Amino acid sequence: MNAYNKAVQSAKEKKNNSRSIRSLVMLVLAVCLVGMLAGCGSPAADSNQAAEAGKDQAAAAQPVSAVGSEQTVTDEQGHQLQIPAAPQRVFAPYLEDSLLTLGVTPVAQWSSGQEGQPYLEDQLKDVPKLDFSSGLPSPELVMNYKPDLIILHTSHYAEKGVYESYSKIAPVYVFNNASGDPEKSLQTIAGLLGKQQQAEQAIQQYKAKLADAKAKIQSVTEAGKKAAIIRFAPRGVTLMSPDYFSGYVVYKQLGLGQPGLVQQKSTAMIATESLADIDADYIFTVDVSSRGTNSMQEMTSSEVWKSMPAVRAGHVYEADSSYWLGSGLIAFGKVIDDVVAAVGQ
Repeated sequence: MNAYNKAVQSAKEKKNNSRSIRSLVMLVLAVCLVGMLAGCGSPAADSNQAAEAGKDQAAAAQPVSAVGSEQTVTDEQGHQLQIPAAPQRVFAPYLEDSLLTLGVTPVAQWSSGQEGQPYLEDQLKDVPKLDFSSGLPSPELVMNYKPDLIILHTSHYAEKGVYESYSKIAPVYVFNNASGDPEKSLQTIAGLLGKQQQAEQAIQQYKAKLADAKAKIQSVTEAGKKAAIIRFAPRGVTLMSPDYFSGYVVYKQLGLGQPGLVQQKSTAMIATESLADIDADYIFTVDVSSRGTNSMQEMTSSEVWKSMPAVRAGHVYEADSSYWLGSGLIAFGKVIDDVVAAVGQ
């Protein structure tokens, strides 16, 4: 090989060697870069990863519902009690309407004999009945249903040692009169059960229904028309006041006038001879007399009854006692429908 050829060959070898070295350097740099990216994350990423890991560990250590957690509340009678943060087994006789409104099924339901509250029957058909016709059920009977919270809708239910005996079974919350302001009572019950959102939604729906009804009977209320709610019961005949059950809806919410005999703080007892004094344009009769007397038949067949202006005008309506004597927004919604159908124009 001459000198020229040797020089060319040498140049080719150097060029190839240079390429090989350059390729090797690039490979090494690539490997290092991959390693740096894998091993050297940003501080923010590291912080997020650590936080997520901490959350996972905390979630693994924290149960779904904290066992033993409680809330301390004071009822309307001034009793301070500690109840579970989210009670699961609730006994609230005559407040089943409010429980169902909140999506809660009680462990047992109020009944008089074997009759519960017919307007709630479909939703309570599988719930055991406890008879209140002779007074509150014994503590031993209530204990069988293992409630973790008992709610009494009136202070009368807590009398004669009932509060003390029931308190040995579970925490007992006592209302002075839950039917006096059902919206407020619903919110209270929702607070006890952790169902505030459900209560707010139900109240807004009820307010919309009430506003619509008031618009439909506006001409009647503006004319000052009065309504009497006459309750025929074994213990006597009474005029419903604005402080209880359907009286609250008819007078305080819908705005119909009260007869002169209706007293603001107590239910007015009436006799047949007093019927002529009832200055009402509309009469709603609520009959529970089948439980022991025929007072309704006797009174409505009297000449005094037949002479009443509302009777002569054909403005007498037989109401369903199961919800006209009910306590809750479900019952009150049905009362609204009845009143609008009767007096709406």
